[in-house]
This record gives sequence, C-alpha cells and structure tokens, in this order.
Amino acid sequence: MSVIITKQLAKAYIDGPNTIHALQAVDLEIAQGEFTAIVGPSGSGKTTLLNIIGGLDACTSGQVFIDGRDITTLKDKELTNFRLQHIGFVFQAYNLIPVLSARENVEFIMLLQGVDKKARRQRADELLLAVGLEGQLHKRPAEMSGGQQQRVAVARALAAKPRFVLADEPTANLDSESTANLLDIMARLNAEEHTTFVFSTHDQRVIDRARRVITLQDGRITADVYNG
Repeated sequence: MSVIITKQLAKAYIDGPNTIHALQAVDLEIAQGEFTAIVGPSGSGKTTLLNIIGGLDACTSGQVFIDGRDITTLKDKELTNFRLQHIGFVFQAYNLIPVLSARENVEFIMLLQGVDKKARRQRADELLLAVGLEGQLHKRPAEMSGGQQQRVAVARALAAKPRFVLADEPTANLDSESTANLLDIMARLNAEEHTTFVFSTHDQRVIDRARRVITLQDGRITADVYNG
C-alpha cells in the first residue's frame, strides 16, 4: 500500500527574469514501511520534494496524496493539523526548543495534539529509551552533543506515531559514530514499528543503508533503484 503518491509534481521559482524549475513532472510512490533515500547534487530538488510532500511548501502544479488524501487541496489550518497528526520531521539543524528538556521536546508534539500528561510522559520516556537517551531526560539541548540532540529529534518525530518520517540531511552535522548509531536506531524502528522513513541526503553512509535509492537531477527522477 502506498502511503505517499505524487502526480506530475512541479515547483517553479521566479528569480528576476528567470524561471527556476526546482521540480519537473515528478511521479513517485512510497509504500508503507520503506526506508528510502532521495539523492542528487545540490539544487537537484531533494529538499523541495521533501518539503512539498510534508506540506511545508506548496507545489506550482501537480498533486500529493497521503493515504489517498490530496493535501494540495487543504487550506492552511487543515494542512497544519494534517501535518501534526500524520507526518514526522527530522531536520539537519535539529530544531529543538532550547528552553525545554529532552523529555519536554519529545512531549511537545503530543501536547499540541491534546494527549493527556500521563500518556505523553510515558510515550516520551519510551522513545528516549529506544534512542538510548534514558539518562538524558532532563537535559536541555545545549547540554547535549549533536548526536544526542539529533536522537531527541528522531524521538520527537516519532512521538505522534506518524504515518511516515521525512528526514532532511539528518546526518549532515554528525560524526561517523553518531551517524552509525542514528541509522541503527532508525533501521530498528523501521523494522519493529514499520515506520516509513524518507531521507534527503548527500551522505553515502545513509545511501548504503537505504533499501531504495531515488536519484534527482534538475528536478526530475533519473533513477530509482531497490537494494533489496
């Protein structure tokens, strides 16, 4: 079953007298439980594609279906609520709230969803245990390493039990050991909870672990390879 479908997706930017085609007629399907990397050189459209799939940016034309629902037709408030309920995000810059502890950062999405305190506390603690941070519950981002902050970001992305997680260059600021640990965690969650992960990445370490690699070039899919 496809959790993500794009049809003839296009995105164009106007830069003075020039039109920049960031995406051109992208047709794509991502099935539930995939562990997929989207690769390509800078400017190929990787981040733009992830942002449109995640409802963070609007396409110029085309459609994006999430579980059969065309999110390009949603109004701003509907789209915000849809993202909150269905999509997890992991960003290169972590985007943790600096005044909140690790536990509070993971709880925050569930707080917005209206989950009661006991349930969100239990879920946050389970996820921080799953990513190896059970001893860091009360630390704020500034008190943690980059690898630890990114693991908090993964736990936060999973807190609301999203249909899929979009990860934009999640290992860009991490050393080799932290990258390996993070990928191990994501692969385990993918296997155990069947969480779908879609990465935008330049990192060969991520590409080597992906079971499907989609290559973008000048806003078009030029290769789509399954690694088993």
